[in-house]
Amino acid sequence: MAMERIVIAGGRPLSGKVRIGGAKNAALPILGATLLTEAPCVLREIPNLTDVAVMLSILEHLGAKVEVKGDTVTVEAATLTSLTVPEHLMREMRSSIIVMGALLTRFGKVKVSQPGGCDIGSRPIDLHIKGLRELGADIEEKHGYITATCKRLRGTSIHLDFPSVGATQNLMMAATLAEGTTVITNAAKEPEIVDLQNFINSLGANIKGAGTDTIRIEGVEKLHGTDHTIIPDRIVAGTYLIAGAITGGQVTVENVIPEHLESLLAKLREMGVQVETTGDSVTARVTQQPLRAIDSLRTLPYPGFPTDLQAPMMALLCVANGTSIVTETVFESRFKHVNELRRMGADIKVNERTAIIRGVPALSSANVAATDLRAGAALVLAGLAADGITVVSDIHHIDRGYVDLDENLRALNARIERIGC
Repeated sequence: MAMERIVIAGGRPLSGKVRIGGAKNAALPILGATLLTEAPCVLREIPNLTDVAVMLSILEHLGAKVEVKGDTVTVEAATLTSLTVPEHLMREMRSSIIVMGALLTRFGKVKVSQPGGCDIGSRPIDLHIKGLRELGADIEEKHGYITATCKRLRGTSIHLDFPSVGATQNLMMAATLAEGTTVITNAAKEPEIVDLQNFINSLGANIKGAGTDTIRIEGVEKLHGTDHTIIPDRIVAGTYLIAGAITGGQVTVENVIPEHLESLLAKLREMGVQVETTGDSVTARVTQQPLRAIDSLRTLPYPGFPTDLQAPMMALLCVANGTSIVTETVFESRFKHVNELRRMGADIKVNERTAIIRGVPALSSANVAATDLRAGAALVLAGLAADGITVVSDIHHIDRGYVDLDENLRALNARIERIGC
């Protein structure tokens, strides 16, 4: 396959509206949770992304029937032919580990290889393994594979050492069909956790507390089917709002849940961006440039500033007036975009997990490469603000999390195109 690139002629303010689709980080675990029931599940607003395609391939490999019509996916996992997720699919996407809890609790066995995904630092699955063991699973790790077995999982109290999103989701699924009550403390509070709870409860489960740090699951014997719409993607929405800000324009994101974006909107306001919200839209407008630097931006688990918006926000801070300090507390290798931004004239110094950004009047165009999903988005945003023609390569990373990014930006007045080589 030809390696595609994104070519951007920068310097044009963005303006207009963009509709936000379903959240990748909600869709993937919910697709995994369809394995909890033999009845058909209809899922709407499923984004057409490479990560989603991998998850659908995993479901089909296991023997589930999958039907895709536009952004609606129907999954029926009545009779599975395999309880092993092959290594080549696990390596493509880290969140494939999310099928463990559902398969184990329903069938009593699951085998997966160690997962892959974006190289943004250590994301150990020890919290998943520890929690499943506490629920009564026998787990063996050897030859790069993890095999878990059980007769029936038993409810228990599980305290997570870190509020891991993936571990919270996996353990919620595992506890759904377990015997008795499970309480997860120090649980992740992300909106995607709430969406997963709402989906599993619509199957007939009894889960309470998602969105707080304590989730309580009363195990049930069996689940039925459902029809569920995925929540909008807050990270994609945030990326387009930052795109409007970095170009000195005005962008409205529609079909969003504004409270999911509060930590970003607070920082944009701090920089001098005018932000307006309605019931399901947010508008970011720049009337004065340059924007102000931010004394301190620290990534944190929700409701703190999302690590997934750190790279796009750093691109914006590169052209702010003054010095900004960004601290990455979630992933230790999430500054790989820094060297690429420096190629575009950014003034950034990194000391371990802290980046000091001195704003420059303008970025300059360059040939740059996406090192991971959100770094790729940051480089596209930098290209929108830069003088001249910027070429972003390795854009397969971007396609893991953004549907039609170039087309949507073009509709917002950007000069951008995708080319093969």
